[in-house]
Amino acid sequence: MQSVRDRLEAILSRLAGRASDETVYTRLYPEAARAAADAADARRKAGVSLGPLDGTIVSIKDLFDVAGEPTTAGSLLRRTTPPAMQDAAIVRRLRQAGAVIPGKTNMTEFAFTAVGFNMHYGTPGNAADASRIPGGSSSGAGVAVGEGTSDISIGSDPGGSIRIPAALNGVVGFKPTARRVPLAGAFPLSATLDSVGPLARSVADCAAADAVMAGDDHYAPSPRSLAGLRVAIPRGLLFDGTEPEVMAAFEHALAGMEGAGARLADITIDDLIAQMRAATKRGSIAAMEGAEVHADWLAEGAPVPVDPRVSEPLSRAATIPTPFYIRAMRRRVELARAMNGRFEAVDILALPASPVLAPTISALKADDALCDRVEGLMLRNTQVANQFDLCAISLPVPGTALPVGLMLVARHGHDRHLFDIAAGVEALLRR
Repeated sequence: MQSVRDRLEAILSRLAGRASDETVYTRLYPEAARAAADAADARRKAGVSLGPLDGTIVSIKDLFDVAGEPTTAGSLLRRTTPPAMQDAAIVRRLRQAGAVIPGKTNMTEFAFTAVGFNMHYGTPGNAADASRIPGGSSSGAGVAVGEGTSDISIGSDPGGSIRIPAALNGVVGFKPTARRVPLAGAFPLSATLDSVGPLARSVADCAAADAVMAGDDHYAPSPRSLAGLRVAIPRGLLFDGTEPEVMAAFEHALAGMEGAGARLADITIDDLIAQMRAATKRGSIAAMEGAEVHADWLAEGAPVPVDPRVSEPLSRAATIPTPFYIRAMRRRVELARAMNGRFEAVDILALPASPVLAPTISALKADDALCDRVEGLMLRNTQVANQFDLCAISLPVPGTALPVGLMLVARHGHDRHLFDIAAGVEALLRR
């Protein structure tokens, strides 16, 4: 069996070979990672294990605190902020579980956009085709797992920021129920919507990382038989504009699930989506809460450039009167309760994680209107889980020219139930 240290050195060598043009990682910790790898190898030799993540190479998104350095969150604005006094809660738990952390991965500025662009630290090329977008906001996380420079990457997901890059880079991405994993030491976008979760090459690896970060006992998913599984397909608004290749892969996956005994049925949630859109018409919850996080520089002006795709929506949200925010939050509670009721007769919702394949970086940079349209489509399906307080996972669908993600959504708090179902669907897809 290859040692952890040898695996790490292969990754560090690969990253060193492209150091002049590195966009997947924004910060590397080679010496600390080597020490952690050597410790993992020593434990293995002694027959001792700290758990399933012991010796696993885990990268972290650039919004998690690491003691002794500023947390830049993909922005120039935070390069001169005081160093973090301690590791983020999830970083501490990962280290205690024996994870080897080689570095921080790139992200969109302040985790605000979904395409994956970063005007300050570069845009990582998609793991399947470097000319294409990686998806965001956990852009480097998706690429790192897809290209094999980490086993697991930890991202954040206020509206799809784990599942979008997972889908576009052909890996698994899990958004837990919000507040399941502690946010302490994670630079915020939305206190209501932010969720911390893993991207990996398997459901089992995602479950292992989720358990460590949530402070739970280790959980190994038991792949659920699909016989009798009640799968609802929310056709309607969430399928408009879906590209033919994505739709074909999705329908093929559904046919396989039905062939394995799953009971498929169409369901409508368009009414709840329309009501949520009406409740947040003046501004999204993420934008309104993000405007509070960034209130100081929005009021005083940023001393260094900020991506206009970030600053402009936040500036607009900063002008929304407080009563509109309070009303939106109250309405969200009502609509989340109503959505929970739709799950009484089903086990999961199934839909494409992204209705579009990853377009080229050059095409979106050349056409702002196209970029806006693509970003809106990519966020449309994933943000349902955040808006209605659900948990969700994106699984890669094999056999496509470019990666396609199948998203499974379960009700609030049913995270382990979702892992079991996802493990069963993953096994089916791999066959």
